[in-house]
Amino acid sequence: MDLVQLCALALAHYVRSAHKFRDFPLSGGLLSYGPDVPALAVRAAQLVTRVLEDAKPAEMPVQQRTRFALVTNVRTAKALGLDIPQRLLVRAQEVIH
Repeated sequence: MDLVQLCALALAHYVRSAHKFRDFPLSGGLLSYGPDVPALAVRAAQLVTRVLEDAKPAEMPVQQRTRFALVTNVRTAKALGLDIPQRLLVRAQEVIH
């Protein structure tokens, strides 16, 4: 089962679902809130560069994610009979209409 089918099944049964990655609301899910994957990729490349330049991984600090992305799908919300508050839409990095 692919993402589109999973999201369509949730919608058909009026299941409100929140996901971790933005692919879900792009496929028809209600919303996602999770790590900003492009930012993670940039940070990973920076760490690899440091290791290749002879930095010792044991001496590199552990870092937590600080950037998260909220993506909402207004079309799915309307199909579920939900009104997404304006304050949530303003905070979203991406709103799908």
